[in-house]
Amino acid sequence: MDGTTPRTVTLHGDALDYFDVGSGPPVVFVHGLLGSHRTWAHLLSALGADHRVVAPDLVGHGGSAKPRGDYSLGAHAATLRDLLDQLGLDRVILVGHSLGGGIALQFAYLFPTRVQRLVLVSSGGLGRELSLLLRAATLPGAEWVLPLLASSWARGRVEAVGRGVGRLLGRVGMRPGSDLTEAWRGFVSLGDADSRRAFLASSRAVIDPGGQTVTARPHLHRLATVPTLLVWGARDRVIPSMHAARAAEAIPGSRVEIFERAGHFPHLDDPDRFLRVLRDFMA
Repeated sequence: MDGTTPRTVTLHGDALDYFDVGSGPPVVFVHGLLGSHRTWAHLLSALGADHRVVAPDLVGHGGSAKPRGDYSLGAHAATLRDLLDQLGLDRVILVGHSLGGGIALQFAYLFPTRVQRLVLVSSGGLGRELSLLLRAATLPGAEWVLPLLASSWARGRVEAVGRGVGRLLGRVGMRPGSDLTEAWRGFVSLGDADSRRAFLASSRAVIDPGGQTVTARPHLHRLATVPTLLVWGARDRVIPSMHAARAAEAIPGSRVEIFERAGHFPHLDDPDRFLRVLRDFMA
């Protein structure tokens, strides 16, 4: 498979899009809130030469179905298990970013024999602290405000402002980072009612106005038998990098890599280094 066309499987009546490329030891990538498989696109071909790489669109995201239903971490983890069953994959190297990190942690607790190695990238579920923007999405009335913000008129105004900010940064020798690019992509994805409903359900399953509501910290000691890598951007304004240090103290034998010039998407801000670190850890 060339990695440009997704496959689709129906699980419990809902369509799930996923990419499945290469052959060798299986690596499964789980994206974050408002994301899709695209956040891992640069790794599909890079790792596909000597690994089997699977990258699904979570339910409620990307090309997958956006049903009314359960968007908890446990539900996402169970869907991931069902996908692996369909693909005949028993044990995998599991890589999760942001919300996907929280799902990866939940998967590791629920199905510990199926995780060979665990990679948490700017992961959720490791502390209460979270950006104000994501907390605002859980406020009462957000379901009425979000359609106005995501309207084509509003998106046009935001895009114009974004172009102006990009030109200003260019004049002073800077470029917009991955955080801004990925935030815009996520914002654009909320153009239809089903996507907005799924976003709010996913957010409210793990966030309240005070921050993250689901924490794995009391259970991290259970990862003692799972080699674990934590990757974080020092400039992360969504989930602070101090969560990596806290988690490392609780996970025996874990390894931490801080990308000093990266934000919430270290795998995009410094893709070459991320690939090197990931390959080294998998080896």
